[in-house]
Amino acid sequence: MNVFLNFNNRVLLIRPLLFVLFLLPSCKKGHQFDASGAFEAEELVISSQAQGVLMKFDVEEGRSLTCGAVVGYVDSLAISLKKEQLLAQLEVLASKKPNIPQQLAPLRQQLSAAKHERVRMEKLREAEGVTAKQLDDVNAQVEVLKKQIEAQKTMLETTVLSIDKEKKVLEIQLKQLDDQLNRCRIVNPVDGTVLTRYVRAGEITTVGKPLYRIADLRNIILRVYVTGDQLPRLILNQSVKVYTDDGAGGFLCSEGRIAWISDKAEFTPKTIRTKDERANLVYALKIQLKNDGKYKIGMYGEVDFD
Repeated sequence: MNVFLNFNNRVLLIRPLLFVLFLLPSCKKGHQFDASGAFEAEELVISSQAQGVLMKFDVEEGRSLTCGAVVGYVDSLAISLKKEQLLAQLEVLASKKPNIPQQLAPLRQQLSAAKHERVRMEKLREAEGVTAKQLDDVNAQVEVLKKQIEAQKTMLETTVLSIDKEKKVLEIQLKQLDDQLNRCRIVNPVDGTVLTRYVRAGEITTVGKPLYRIADLRNIILRVYVTGDQLPRLILNQSVKVYTDDGAGGFLCSEGRIAWISDKAEFTPKTIRTKDERANLVYALKIQLKNDGKYKIGMYGEVDFD
């Protein structure tokens, strides 16, 4: 009998504890939160960097893209043909470039022969086998050949320099065309999920025309607004509790981090409710959270700072 009574007493003691534990998951229902706001993401609008027909565009809304993935390209036939033309011009210039040693070889042979003749004439002059005028004529011929070689060398070097300058201009133009060809490729710059697609393959695009909008939804932001008297309680990187509806009358709770605090006050947005709704001026906060897929852009969230 005593054992039965002790068991009933234990049950009576445990029942209130079970009731409290049952209510804990939904204890936030009816609680006055410190702030509320809507979820958003750091969005990036990808625009076209070339003009022409969009030949391929492999982008779908909701699709995840990796950084560096080529998702399409703009027609680049005209640029490719222009590049081939410049390459042909470079080949023509290369064929016109003179070979200086080869061009000067005949004159240098003549100079070598004239010097040899001068040595021979000097020996004959010593033996009085030739006149002084004959020796002077040979010396003059040597000097003329030297000047001809120098003049020819200068002219050839000028020609080479001019061709090199023309070649440099064409090479710069080739680099410009390579850059334009690279811009015809549509390369996704960040990891993220496509939110909106603005164009389709086959359409004509222009430089600066938006192609699609993307955001990294693995990290999401809850933008909330607080009043001036709440601001002293908040610091950067402070951990806070973020609550969202669980669809069953309760709340889902996650931990977030204050990533940004505005340094300027602004009027309360019409769609946002603050702790003190009578306040006119509020400060914006960005609370960063890890997102496993349960948070969506535009959803509302509540925040507890304590």
